[in-house]
Amino acid sequence: MKRGGDLAVTALAGIIAVPLGLVIALLIRATMGGPVIFRQTRSGRHGQEFRILKFRTMRDKRHPDEPDAPRITRLGALLRKTSLDELPQLWNVVRGDMGVIGPRPTLPEQVVHYSPRQRGRLALRPGLTGWAQIRGRNSISWPERIELDLWYIEHRTLLLDLRILVGTARMLLRPTGITAAGGVNPGFPIPAEAPAPAAPRVVLPRQATAAAPRLAREELRG
Repeated sequence: MKRGGDLAVTALAGIIAVPLGLVIALLIRATMGGPVIFRQTRSGRHGQEFRILKFRTMRDKRHPDEPDAPRITRLGALLRKTSLDELPQLWNVVRGDMGVIGPRPTLPEQVVHYSPRQRGRLALRPGLTGWAQIRGRNSISWPERIELDLWYIEHRTLLLDLRILVGTARMLLRPTGITAAGGVNPGFPIPAEAPAPAAPRVVLPRQATAAAPRLAREELRG
């Protein structure tokens, strides 16, 4: 049922998305050259990896250590601000990698840090938008976003999905929370470093135990 709804929404969105996407692709090609599409590995349902699609928003690096921020073009900044860089993900929905509504897909190197509870957000197909997206998006910390996603999974209904779609439409008209302060999403839960193993306890034979004080005195004299 949900899969059929995803395809129906994608078909309706495609009426506008396809011609708009062609215009965006031509603009990217004219200002940055190829490739037009950016592909990145993400974790999907049950942790199965797939290649997410986005319109390219950054030019090539001028030197190996160049950071990402200066590479974002004026067109790329506009695409990010309006979320139009996400349009190619409609194809991810058609392929079945994603749904329309669900937790946003994250990088595999982030997923490996999930606690058993947090891995519960992988129970659904990732979505184009979701409960966490309309409740703060990237302006809230990772633990908050994960908890919002888990809440959605436990309480999802058709009415809640409609509420998310309406909230997403409002955000597209008045974008907020696209990036966190400094461009870094705060508070991703990385487990504390495991404590160093305790030194093995050595049980000395009775004879060696008796000789220990004498050996200590000899070391002090040495």
